[in-house]
Amino acid sequence: QVQLVESGGGLVQAGGSLRLSCATSGRTFSFYYMGWFRQAPGKEREFVAAIRWGGASTYYADSVKGRFTISRDNPKNTVYLRMNSLKPEDTAVYYCAATDSRGSYYTNYDYWGQGTQVTVSS
Repeated sequence: QVQLVESGGGLVQAGGSLRLSCATSGRTFSFYYMGWFRQAPGKEREFVAAIRWGGASTYYADSVKGRFTISRDNPKNTVYLRMNSLKPEDTAVYYCAATDSRGSYYTNYDYWGQGTQVTVSS
């Protein structure tokens, strides 16, 4: 059984930084991509960033490119999302996700965490 548990969310002022963590357990050896998504009130869930579980490739949404950095620590089975220069429009529930598929890195994820709230005040 796969489990993803996010942490690190909170309230921060615009321009500030946060680091989200996603601790994984279970059948992690099958992961191909791990990703971060977010959902703001009244909006659909959107892709934020992804990383190859077994490689160095990273992918970002245009809205966060240059401000957010995704990384992983395989021995700890943990993925991180470092968020700098935060804006009020980054306010959302952030979800960690994993997929066994070698297809798209921004859709069709198989496993999801419960989410962590990030609120950016202006």
